[in-house]
Amino acid sequence: MLISVEMPDSADAARTYLRDGALPLGGGTHLMPRLNDAAGTDVRLVSLRKAGLRGIQVQDGSVAIGAATTLADVEDDPRLPYLSPCVRSIASPPVRNLATVAGNLFVPQPYGDLAAALLALDAELDVLDADGVRGEPLERIAAGGLPAGELVTRIRFTAPEQGAFRFHKAARRHLNSGSIVTIAARIAVEDGVVAGVRLAVGGMARRLVRAVEAERVLLGEPLTPEVIARAAAADAFEPFDDAYASAWYRARVYPVHLRRALLGA
Repeated sequence: MLISVEMPDSADAARTYLRDGALPLGGGTHLMPRLNDAAGTDVRLVSLRKAGLRGIQVQDGSVAIGAATTLADVEDDPRLPYLSPCVRSIASPPVRNLATVAGNLFVPQPYGDLAAALLALDAELDVLDADGVRGEPLERIAAGGLPAGELVTRIRFTAPEQGAFRFHKAARRHLNSGSIVTIAARIAVEDGVVAGVRLAVGGMARRLVRAVEAERVLLGEPLTPEVIARAAAADAFEPFDDAYASAWYRARVYPVHLRRALLGA
């Protein structure tokens, strides 16, 4: 049962409540429906709405996004055109007006499409703990979660070169649907071969994953359907059944969507 909601005016104050056992509340689009449906122990929330964690900074190719920045803020920012298609694939406009960037990092699969994009962009998180702010790779947090009482305050990454970022989401509906397979990639092609690639995959395991074996297959090779087919078979994923797709179907269609993500066809 929900017993209190605190609304501190700073990140430090918010972390104090988290340390005492409260749960962080960003937009609440994932958390609140589950609290409303659940019966159990008492729950205290700390809202981040007034904690000074909203805003987007872009300077010399470096991007910093406040943890409480909404998905709609990212979608509408002309400095982040490569992220707009990704954000538009998430839920509906009313949800995107509430949901936050940091919140999307911690929703379970098959959600977290923006998190997949940020993982492909090698994002780093600013995490506030008892000793101050430290940097943590998103990849590490995606794999192991965030310790209780700590707070993500900002997400930082380097903007991709024009044409270097790819995003593709397969879903049962064009809008407002969880993912069947989500693929995000930052890729560089020089002299006809892949010179660098970072590939993030959603929907193919219970957490976001790097397709590191696929990256190894692609590196130094021409970006052709044949090479992509070999890359698609390289990683040992653990897909799952849910209301959107079966594990069998996810595994079956992943090679098709990897090709579509990387080649657009």
